[in-house]
Amino acid sequence: MLQGVSGTYPAVSAACPCRTPVRHWGKKEVKMGKRGRACVVVLGDLGRSPRMQYHALSLARQVSLDVDIVAYGGSEPHSAVIENECIHIHTMIQWQKYSHSLPKILYPLMLLLKPIIQLVILLWFLCFKVPPPDAFIVQNPPSVPTLVAVKWASSLRKSAFIVDWHNFGYTLLGLSVGRSSPFVSIYHWFEKHYGQMANGSLCVTRAMQHELAQNWGIRATVLYDQPPEFFCPTSLQEKHKLFSRLNRYLCHPLGVRDCVTATTTGIGADDQNETLFTTLVDTDILLKPNRPALVVSSTSWTPDEDFGILLEAAVMYDRRVAALLDENDSADEGVLWKEISGGKQYLYPRLLFIITGKGPEKEKYEEKIKRLNLKRVAFRTMWLSAEEYPLLLGSADLGVCLHTSSSGLDLPMKVVDMFGCGLPVCAVSYSCIDELVKVEKNGLLFSSSSELADELLMLFRGFPNECDALKSLKNGALETGSSARWAAEWEEHAKPLISEMKVKVCTMDELPCDAEPDEFECKANCDNLNEYDEVSD
Repeated sequence: MLQGVSGTYPAVSAACPCRTPVRHWGKKEVKMGKRGRACVVVLGDLGRSPRMQYHALSLARQVSLDVDIVAYGGSEPHSAVIENECIHIHTMIQWQKYSHSLPKILYPLMLLLKPIIQLVILLWFLCFKVPPPDAFIVQNPPSVPTLVAVKWASSLRKSAFIVDWHNFGYTLLGLSVGRSSPFVSIYHWFEKHYGQMANGSLCVTRAMQHELAQNWGIRATVLYDQPPEFFCPTSLQEKHKLFSRLNRYLCHPLGVRDCVTATTTGIGADDQNETLFTTLVDTDILLKPNRPALVVSSTSWTPDEDFGILLEAAVMYDRRVAALLDENDSADEGVLWKEISGGKQYLYPRLLFIITGKGPEKEKYEEKIKRLNLKRVAFRTMWLSAEEYPLLLGSADLGVCLHTSSSGLDLPMKVVDMFGCGLPVCAVSYSCIDELVKVEKNGLLFSSSSELADELLMLFRGFPNECDALKSLKNGALETGSSARWAAEWEEHAKPLISEMKVKVCTMDELPCDAEPDEFECKANCDNLNEYDEVSD
């Protein structure tokens, strides 16, 4: 998810100059004319593909290219993408999901028919709708038919073909149809075969880089996800404004009575002076001392994120706090809520979990949440605008990440965004998560709901003023988030690859008539000369 830009990129006007780029050949300059262009391809909802939006912004602002984005509609992209005059969005017609009432015998047919139709639509856009680019940059996964379409289009239009590996598509398919399905084997073949045809590759972790090199024969450059500048801590004034806008969703959700709604009866849905967390006194904004701790988790509500772990941990927190405070299980929660409403503070705070995101399993878990009947824990699910999401992260006390990775080789971008906002994270432990989450520095790891419950108890004991462990992690998250930003990461790792690809695809008729072969720039670090042969064919 994205938010408004403020200084992420080198100083340029909002209307990107898109000056005619120049290629350097020895001491001579070769003007590219109208070929200063890149095409970013996303076979998915562009608004939910932040990394590809960041690519588009960097291409437009850091190398002054015109950028075409070919993607599906759905969620609105970041305003910086929409408003940039050098970025042109081409929205494809989306394949409609088939009904669950469809006979199972037709499922294999639909699995075959869907990529064929998508392939035709992609080829139409890539080969005819967009101007010829210098390079195609495609998100993977999905791999089929995306890699096939982009490879064919790049050959036809004599463009470079760059794959940005976010994960492996065949592992995601395996989650829905089973790893042993023949469709997974076929998908794996296409993904590997066409991935090897790329002129250049980017990937999100060193673990993935090693896997691509050892088992796929692909040399990839690691481009870590980093937060843009607009993911940053939220000021107290911004927090108050945000919570005022969210009052109706936090304090007055339909059909819910919990430790939040029962203690905010005096707060109006449109109250501008008081919120669940803050209050306006004269001209001063103050944080309430008995406010709940705010925990944020962003999820796609898919099988590779077991949301049940979080629900179980919430139940355990609720019961363990009651036990630690010697409360009777049969005690009326109404008495507790009345005391909290009156300003009483306890050693362990109430927890409010705000879960953001869209996905197929959202309604199923919302029904489970309604049946929990907890005394000190409340849940809210919502979809925030691109402008409000970073504000929420910067206002929260802790982030929780349930991402486990179908391949075990990618990293959750949501954690990167949280660190950018100075938000410490409790994350599910898996093979390469330690490339991002440093235990006891910027976050903690857990492998079970019980471990997560223990971490919640440890971090929030004495909240809000006497929780030293949480404050230490927050300082570490701030340090991590401020140490690297997307623009600098892209400049160091992606820009050289993009520039190299532009040189590779340069045709002879683009060269100056008087250029001599020995004046051409030589790539001393290129070990695979076949790459150049393939591009020139």
